[in-house]
Amino acid sequence: MVDRTYTGAKPRTTLPPGAVDTQLHLYLPGFPCRPGGPALPEGLPGPAEYRKVMDWLGVDRLVVTQGNAHQRNNANLLAALDAMGDIARGVAVIDAGTSDTELSEMHARGVRGARIMDLPGGAVGLDALEAVDARAASAGWMMAIQFDGSNIEDHFPRLSRLRSRWVLDHHGKFFRGAAPDGPEVDLVKRLIDGGNSWFKFAGCYESSRAGAPDFDDVAAVARVLACHAPERIVWGTNFPHNLAQSTGEYPDDAALLDTSLSWFPDERGRHLALVENPEALFDFPSFSRSAAI
Repeated sequence: MVDRTYTGAKPRTTLPPGAVDTQLHLYLPGFPCRPGGPALPEGLPGPAEYRKVMDWLGVDRLVVTQGNAHQRNNANLLAALDAMGDIARGVAVIDAGTSDTELSEMHARGVRGARIMDLPGGAVGLDALEAVDARAASAGWMMAIQFDGSNIEDHFPRLSRLRSRWVLDHHGKFFRGAAPDGPEVDLVKRLIDGGNSWFKFAGCYESSRAGAPDFDDVAAVARVLACHAPERIVWGTNFPHNLAQSTGEYPDDAALLDTSLSWFPDERGRHLALVENPEALFDFPSFSRSAAI
């Protein structure tokens, strides 16, 4: 049983107006899990629970990513976007067979991205990379790409040819480790310098071998990339932390926010990552407080 926490002491770091959480999942009743994916999280943490987190952390806008539990059926994602309204964008699962009509319908409901998840439980992996890129590019969408970053050299030629805007998910997930001056990080820099690639700070605990509270190995890489290209970093909570198997494993979102945002060298870098970069990547309008109320 996982007892999730949706509020608590405020983080020490104050998020700027318009801050975007670019990585989270929401679950609504009536949308069962699909074959091939994991089980749904206990309690179906959804819009009501996440709104508490938004208030706790100071988040104004959000990007909902299709959960692996629902595989290629985006109905739950679209219902979540409907529930959250104009402050939300979505990242769906599509493939070569997704029609222009389906893309247009999802676009109208807030979807602005396609997910590639090349890890166990993922619905569409790297074998479909070019096909998904073609569909995403035709819709003007980005792609969120997740794989074992320790193998980035194997995938570098294909990634460097992508037409869409895209983000390397979850700190790159260098499961075998990556030195801040190592070849894996050099390849990430080269991809970012290509002009259409971003890097996401989210879920550092999923690949850190050093572990909490400081996640020193992930932090070292994050600091290098935040200095190299602050205009290409985005941030997310990874709510509701689906890999946590017990209450004791469930992260303190305020503490995690403070830790991950400390990896930026200055306030300007944080503002880029929290507001301006996600606006560009996920097609948000420039923020106005009245639009978020």
